[in-house]
Amino acid sequence: MKRTSTLIFAAAAVLIATSPVMAQPHDDHHGGPSGGPPGYVRHADWRKGGRIAPDDWRRGAPVDYRAHHLRRPPHGYEWRKVDGNYILAAAATGVIASLIAASH
Repeated sequence: MKRTSTLIFAAAAVLIATSPVMAQPHDDHHGGPSGGPPGYVRHADWRKGGRIAPDDWRRGAPVDYRAHHLRRPPHGYEWRKVDGNYILAAAATGVIASLIAASH
């Protein structure tokens, strides 16, 4: 009986020692994947005078500039919130007039 208990204990110890660790992922960024607020994605190619891709523009949510204390858009331009960024661009062409990146 003592030998059986020892074998079971030894087998359990081997199984525990060789099993993969099931740790939870840890995120030190405290926000989005680029270290900003949740939902924020950094787009290095977005800059004044550049263009926002039509797919990015379409998935962006229209923004009430008054509620967010943004300047009034010129005729033909619109504010959108895309990946945590506020973008003022020409609705027809996607030319970026202003970009406000999310901040902490």
